[in-house]
Parts: sequence; C-alpha cells; structure tokens
Amino acid sequence: MRKHGFSYSEILKQVRVAKSTLSLWFKEVTLSKSQKQALTQKKLDAAKMGGIKKKQQRLDRSSQIRQLAKRDVGVVNERTIRLLGAFLYWAEGNKQKEHAVSVGVKFSNSDPTMIRFFYEWLRRICCVATEDIHFELYIHESGDVKKAKEYWERIIPVSGNKLLPVRWKRNKVNTCRKNIGKDYFGLIRINVRRSTDLNRKIMAWVWEACRRFLVNYSGVV
Repeated sequence: MRKHGFSYSEILKQVRVAKSTLSLWFKEVTLSKSQKQALTQKKLDAAKMGGIKKKQQRLDRSSQIRQLAKRDVGVVNERTIRLLGAFLYWAEGNKQKEHAVSVGVKFSNSDPTMIRFFYEWLRRICCVATEDIHFELYIHESGDVKKAKEYWERIIPVSGNKLLPVRWKRNKVNTCRKNIGKDYFGLIRINVRRSTDLNRKIMAWVWEACRRFLVNYSGVV
C-alpha cells in the first residue's frame, strides 16, 4: 500500500497498528517523485477540508450564540436604548473635565454601525435637531479621501464635499496600525452644536445607572 502511494492515515484505516510502527516498516520504502507530490496534495486537501469543517462549526456555534442572545436581550424599549447610547458615549465620546467644564457632545469612531446608531440615538432619544448634528472625516494622509467620502456618505446623511470636511491625521513612517489598505476609510466625528448641557445629562445617566448597579449587586453606594 505504501509503495502504491497510500498515506499513513489511509493505511491505518485498514491496518490497526501504531503510527510509529508504520514509520519503522516504511523506513526503507522509497517513493517516486509523483507519489510524493500526490501525498503532499492529499495533505493539502485534508488540511483544506479540515479548515472548511472548522469554519462551518464556528458558523454553527455563532448562530447558536446569536439565538441565545436574542432571548437574553428580550424586549428593547426606549429606556434600554437610552442607556446603551449613554454608555457608548462614556466609552467613545468627549467628557467634561475640571479644566474643561464646557465641552459639548463629540463622538468619534470608525465603526459604521456605531456611527449610525449614535446619530439616530441623538435624534430619536435626545431629540437633537438634525441641523445641529455635524460630521467631520478624520483620515491619515495616506488614505483615499474620495473613496472614504463615498463610503461614509452611504452611511450618514451627508452629501457634497462641503458637508463632510476633512481633518488630516499625520502619518508615522513605522506604523503598527491595522486599519490601512483598501478597507481604510478613516473615522467620523459627530459634533453637536450647543450641547454642553446634553453632555452633562448623558454623563448623569451613566453615573446614575452605575450607582444603581453597584448598590444592587455589591452593596456599595
């Protein structure tokens, strides 16, 4: 079987011995170049099939997790969305500090879904007028500005070059950034006019939610 170019795994299916035993038996067996190439191809095909199987298992597992997550989330009401947006701002937005107490709402990210969510959250939950919400594109000098504008203008409600001003980010020669290449579109900053008090209100929602969580689950006020 080995002289005919069978692989170890193929032989072991019919000959029930240890793989190390096969190695001893085949020590003096010489294969032709074409047989070696065929065995190499079998290994590649097996690895490919194994990869396909693992990918399918991962997809199946992800699908199961999503179904379970739907049940965990349950009903999503306005209060839920209010807190989601507030905590999103806590993570990615500009906060007021002791040395800068009059900071308005500014939110920056490169994730299109996150940008779209926050924009709708401002309008529908915070009742911010559309004309008070403005966008800026931040992109590195090596980025494709035209392509980036076309990308973002399909996601956020802006059109025309004048409505999406560009802010350049200086490149580093030796960068460790992963967001480069054809899938790099920079990031969007959302600015809200006259929003100092809204910033304070958002953070008040955050602190109150944190306070209640800590009281309910750890007894800490």
